[in-house]
Amino acid sequence: MSSYGTRCLCVPDGGDSLTMKETKKKGRIPREPGGLEPRDLAFTRKNYILLAAGLALITAGYLLLARGSITLAPILLILGYCVIIPIAIVIR
Repeated sequence: MSSYGTRCLCVPDGGDSLTMKETKKKGRIPREPGGLEPRDLAFTRKNYILLAAGLALITAGYLLLARGSITLAPILLILGYCVIIPIAIVIR
């Protein structure tokens, strides 16, 4: 009889190795060292402000594009999509 799929990965720092049944029973999933907890990914107020600014730039870019602007509209769209939104996601 094979033990394939009955063991979780062992944490290299000497952590405990649980069987799948024990993991389900205890309600926790072993995580790898250096992994991020969900609370580490939370946005701050600064992130939401930058995200709103990026969305405002994108909206303004599309409105200008609809009115026929072929110079300012693409600049606003590129700033919104390629600069402001990624900064809003990455910055802490």
